[in-house]
Amino acid sequence: WEDAESRLKQALDEFGEPWELNPGDGAFYGPKIDITIRDALNRPHQCATIQLDFQLPLRFDLSYNSPDGSEKQPVMIHRAVLGSLERMMGVLTEHFAGKWPFWLSPRQVMVVPVMPMFNEYALDIQNKLHKQHIVIDTDLDDGATLNKKVRNAQLAQYNFIFVIGEKEQAAGTVNVRTRDNVVHGEFALEEITEKLIRLKESKSNEDKLQ
Repeated sequence: WEDAESRLKQALDEFGEPWELNPGDGAFYGPKIDITIRDALNRPHQCATIQLDFQLPLRFDLSYNSPDGSEKQPVMIHRAVLGSLERMMGVLTEHFAGKWPFWLSPRQVMVVPVMPMFNEYALDIQNKLHKQHIVIDTDLDDGATLNKKVRNAQLAQYNFIFVIGEKEQAAGTVNVRTRDNVVHGEFALEEITEKLIRLKESKSNEDKLQ
């Protein structure tokens, strides 16, 4: 036990971030590292854990041949990066309050044609971005006004809303705004596609177009 504890302390010291000892909180088979995160309300949640287990290899009589030919007993490492997946998803959902960053968002882009005559262009945009693995939908409700379509997309927490009309169709562009009603303006479809791909690959928590 003491050997496992000292090795974990050494690993934490080499990692270089602050940590604190919690005596008596180890598992019955060995000491562990718990990683605690805080949610949007500053409540702590123990998620990831790394545990050194000297006991199970001993009980199962496990061994391996080392490079020098001698037989040695392994150390088992129990590693749970997310802890409980359900709990982690709950923490993330609460933390982002439904406003998922682009790379995690189940609703990344909504295309809003201003009139039914532009529905075909909207579907063409959807098809092209879908091929780039962007989660994109199109609002083809001909009975809804433009403002209502945009508002619905914002309430549904789509990260970006593409508004298209005659000007955009003629130029092969889209007019981009966000769920927070920040208007980015007009972009060529190829340009905005590249920006969204870069944003997704960056895994940033901020939806900044670069």
